[in-house]
Amino acid sequence: MNILFVADPLEVFRIYKDTTFSMMREAQRRGHRIAACEPRHLTWRSGELVHAEVREVTLTGAEEDWFQVRQTSVRPLKDFDAVIMRKDPPFDSEYFYATHLLEQAEREGARVFNRPAALRDHPEKLAIMEFPQFVSPTLVTRSADEVRRFHEEHGEIILKPLDGMGGMGIFRVGPEGLNLGSIIETLNQQGATTIMVQRFVPEISQGDKRVLVIGGQVVPFCLARIPQGSEIRGNLAAGGKGVAQPISERDREIAETIGPRLNERGLLLIGLDVIGDCLTEINVTSPTCFQEIMQQTGFDVPAMFVDAMEEAVARDRTVL
Repeated sequence: MNILFVADPLEVFRIYKDTTFSMMREAQRRGHRIAACEPRHLTWRSGELVHAEVREVTLTGAEEDWFQVRQTSVRPLKDFDAVIMRKDPPFDSEYFYATHLLEQAEREGARVFNRPAALRDHPEKLAIMEFPQFVSPTLVTRSADEVRRFHEEHGEIILKPLDGMGGMGIFRVGPEGLNLGSIIETLNQQGATTIMVQRFVPEISQGDKRVLVIGGQVVPFCLARIPQGSEIRGNLAAGGKGVAQPISERDREIAETIGPRLNERGLLLIGLDVIGDCLTEINVTSPTCFQEIMQQTGFDVPAMFVDAMEEAVARDRTVL
């Protein structure tokens, strides 16, 4: 198979932990040919197919100079057997436009994972609201008064921007409400920006668990990202410590309810964030933690992903 990865520049990959790299490595191990581009390399000229300027690469197995470019070419996306959309957040206007170009490529015959329309339809923080049985009490609003009423009701709360990533912009406010007004002003910009507010889940001290679901099937291990020191954020980008562990019965219940449903909508890979028994986020853009789980448990997450991708491509060909 010929596989195109739409991702961040290869030059910025940290291959010791990068999930996209682990996908590439497993695909190449199976004999698939790898190409890569960035969203900025997508082009759609009227009356023509969606093209991309791509680099066909070979992974060298070295830590430095870990890839070699065989050739650079401009190719229609439909000429690839699979297109893997792995651009990291933020989900900004340029990401949004990229999904439209990828969706046009789908109409032309390309197979894109995760599906572009599904990426747009499942904002990573808002997506949890479809599954209220699994979430801590949550409020989505622009209203400062609504936030204050929510705080009065629940005492200890977390406030976060809807477009945040890596734990950025997350605030904890205790029952005394210290700095609540200032935090609201900072996040909702005088009512111009919608924010999310949740009842604080104290089990964060045990880790913010990343539960992976691939092709509707649950990975049996998760990565608990444990806050360090005085931090309340477990995100690895915020200094959290990643500890792989078997998923709990509650983790499995959440994942087996949500995973197959979202897989049917075209989300081959999702990452569920679970604190205690509560779902806090559904990651669809570029879920990570493959390498950490594999290194600590031996479970081959990249192989599971490539299996699911191969099966999805074969199924699409059968339908056609």
